[in-house]
Amino acid sequence: MKTTLFGLSAALVTPYTASGDVDLKKLVTHAASVLTRGCDSVTLCGTTGEGYGLSLDERTAMQAALADGLPSGSRIQVGIMASAIDDAAAQSSAALDAGAAGLLLAPPFYMKGVDDDGLYTWFCRVFERIGAKLGGVIMYHIPGQTAVPLSLGLISRLRHAWPGVITGIKDSSGDWATAESFLAAHSDISVLVGDERLLPRAMAKGAEGSICGLANVAPELMLPVIHDADDGRVMSDLVNLIVSNPVIPAVKVLVGHLASDPGFDAVRAPLSDLDAGQKLKLVEAYDAIMAGT
Repeated sequence: MKTTLFGLSAALVTPYTASGDVDLKKLVTHAASVLTRGCDSVTLCGTTGEGYGLSLDERTAMQAALADGLPSGSRIQVGIMASAIDDAAAQSSAALDAGAAGLLLAPPFYMKGVDDDGLYTWFCRVFERIGAKLGGVIMYHIPGQTAVPLSLGLISRLRHAWPGVITGIKDSSGDWATAESFLAAHSDISVLVGDERLLPRAMAKGAEGSICGLANVAPELMLPVIHDADDGRVMSDLVNLIVSNPVIPAVKVLVGHLASDPGFDAVRAPLSDLDAGQKLKLVEAYDAIMAGT
């Protein structure tokens, strides 16, 4: 029986130095800020954090910096994004060895049209290689990026084979019917919603919160949705603004705007930065929305 909500986790943006390296100092400052503003945890190396493009050494350094720089007991999840079984297991083992509270585990994303049997075997091989430390796995359903959906049957099959290992599902499909089906079939674990606009409905149906990019910018707008049944109108307005732009660059621009630090703006290839006109239009629209709160 669940007794606590997962709550709100910021899918942290990854700041870079002028030379393109991860800016660890800025990462820690930003993580501390969102925790102070109410986030229950932070998630490294997710989609918003460009986790698909971070090396194992970078991941290890980022997690170590947060472990050293955040208050004791801060909860850190780590996104796992790899197509090779050994690479996914290596990312997972490094995160768990460094004290990660859980893993946000994406499926292998290069081959398309794979069946559940192949995915089941892939996940089992990853789990086997992680070994005795395995636990706290949140299955990451984000077919818009991976083009590899996670079916209800696949998750049920894995949960049966690996009891207690899978503790949650993050649904970033943006599709209400999909979110509702996860909530109905897996109500005994944490079902989390990535598209913040679906969060009010999902919380009413038993969701436990969100790991999301908007929590980098406006956790104060999300917390009432999770804890107090707020309708999330302003939150949805902000999401609509962000998704009208390339999403990851837009979130980073808004983080930099709030921190008065344009150094947050840069993204790593293959993404491209917003141009000056896009940034100005985005910031002005954000300020107008927030002025009405």
